[in-house]
Amino acid sequence: MKLSIDPGLKKKCPSVALGWVTAHVRTADSSLELLGELDLCEGGILKNTDPRAILEAPAISATRAGYRALGKDPARYRGSAEALLRRIISGKHFPSINCVVDIINLVSVESRLPIGLYDLSKVQGDIVFRVGRRGETYKGIGKFDLNLEDLPVFCDAAGPHGSPTSDSERTMVTSSTESVAAILISFGGPQPLEVWCRRMTGLMERYAEGRELRTEIVT
Repeated sequence: MKLSIDPGLKKKCPSVALGWVTAHVRTADSSLELLGELDLCEGGILKNTDPRAILEAPAISATRAGYRALGKDPARYRGSAEALLRRIISGKHFPSINCVVDIINLVSVESRLPIGLYDLSKVQGDIVFRVGRRGETYKGIGKFDLNLEDLPVFCDAAGPHGSPTSDSERTMVTSSTESVAAILISFGGPQPLEVWCRRMTGLMERYAEGRELRTEIVT
């Protein structure tokens, strides 16, 4: 399987870069230790004198700028990292799904970068990151059909299946998932991706029995 960025998207967002991790995992409920890391992350955010200032972090600002460059309103279609941060700042906890999803949410909040997460057994062929086309939609996880026009989307041979805003139900990770691809999306260049890929692989090894972990940076 290959991951690439479509030239049309790259032309509009020249600094966009992807960091992806593939792994075999054991998908189960999060351990108390992982839940403790999530709690520490929440507490660190809320201890800030002005937690909302985090929403102006460079990585979040770059995601918003990327959406605007593609013609999508970032106030209506937020990157997933920003949406998670807003949830925590409002006093809600991380959603607790399973150990793999919880790891991805933790790294997304820590890095301020959106992350797509996919069950590799449900992905058909190579993945391309491109601009959504008119009429394209999919059912987002826990959401209604998402209008993908002008949204940056991940597509396989069967069509769009993910985006920095919300992934699709078609390739979502469930309790039966055994192999995953997690893709960090940086609209501000590749510089932070290696660090956060390492953070993700470490968490997968520790909390999801991750093995055969592979990392690649795509620009």
